[in-house]
Amino acid sequence: MEYPDQSGFRQRKLQPRVRMRGTGTDSGEPGQLFDDTSAGQNSGPGGKGPAVYPGQNLLSDPMSNLAMAYGSSLASHGKEMMDKNLDRFIPISKLKYYFAVDTVYVGKKLGLLVFPYMHENWEVRYQQDTPVAPRFDVNAPDLYIPAMAFITYILVAGLALGTQNRFSPEILGMQASSALVWLIIEVLAVLLSLYLVTVNTDLTTIDLVAISGYKYVGMIVGVLVGLLFGRTGYYLSLLWCCASIFVFMIRTLRLKILSEAAAEGVLVRGAKNQLRMYLTMAIAAAQPIFMYWLTFHLIR
Repeated sequence: MEYPDQSGFRQRKLQPRVRMRGTGTDSGEPGQLFDDTSAGQNSGPGGKGPAVYPGQNLLSDPMSNLAMAYGSSLASHGKEMMDKNLDRFIPISKLKYYFAVDTVYVGKKLGLLVFPYMHENWEVRYQQDTPVAPRFDVNAPDLYIPAMAFITYILVAGLALGTQNRFSPEILGMQASSALVWLIIEVLAVLLSLYLVTVNTDLTTIDLVAISGYKYVGMIVGVLVGLLFGRTGYYLSLLWCCASIFVFMIRTLRLKILSEAAAEGVLVRGAKNQLRMYLTMAIAAAQPIFMYWLTFHLIR
């Protein structure tokens, strides 16, 4: 005999209820694995409106804007003060004048330094109480030729030492530093002499550096000729360059140091004018001494 309850039990036992993972018993839609929190992050308190960050309040604060404006004005004022103090010790605006050269001026100036005997007019031209730029006047002092000549002299000195197997970075550094130190000593000695003699001149420190730096051109010529033709060529070329720089310095400085009467060729009278003449000749005579002192050991 079959019992209905047993058959029913058996039938229910053979057909168990299957429940899918992730499905709800009371809802036909699948459930979410994670809760959506993006709405809460992009909304303000209470979930209404966009969120306000602390940085936005800082930028929109009038006090912060005032502080930023004050900081920028303080920075600009500090930059202006630094430029003024820098221009006091290093006159950048004046340095631009001494580098206002061109190729024509450089060629004429080099020819004047090597052969100054035929040049007649040595006066610097002025325009409204201001000297014209060097590229318009070959008599105007410049810093381009002295700077380039100094660098070239160091390179030529390194070449001379290298051909004699005496080159080393230390020796080349000593050569450059000694040349620079002697130039500074020369300029300071001239300034002190002008102060002691009480010469009222428009010569500036930069003018003296430029005029004193022209001797490096003759030094380069002497060393190069010495490398090609030996010591005899060195002495002959250096003698020519020394005489040329002596004449150049005399004719350049006499218009700056001597009185107007002496510059025009009138007999120099008076102890003061005699002292100025001796000072001019001493400055000019010092150039050949420095030229020989800084180059004689480079030629063997």
